[in-house]
Amino acid sequence: MQFCSNVPHYIIILAMERYNKSDPINIGAGFEISIKDLVELIVKLTGFRGKIVWDSSQPDGQPRRCLDTARAEKEFGFKAKTPFEDGLKKPIDWYRTFRISKGELEKI
Repeated sequence: MQFCSNVPHYIIILAMERYNKSDPINIGAGFEISIKDLVELIVKLTGFRGKIVWDSSQPDGQPRRCLDTARAEKEFGFKAKTPFEDGLKKPIDWYRTFRISKGELEKI
């Protein structure tokens, strides 16, 4: 997860102007984070007071995430400027201000 206010615009412009290859480009923070640590950070930022339950009967899946952003840096000079925690906090703050209800955006 990463704050992405300008990312779609940035990707489209760069892809159209500077990238004519089939190899994928990862845009992200460029560091590894465990799913557990990510959940704990989201809990902290949201003030969630419920209980997190890990279903050990399910397959482990991917225990951590890390996007290799080296190609984005090499091809476009891209390096994430928004600190990871800020990138999570901004949409959480937005959601606290607005919520989607009955198909409309409603001020809380």
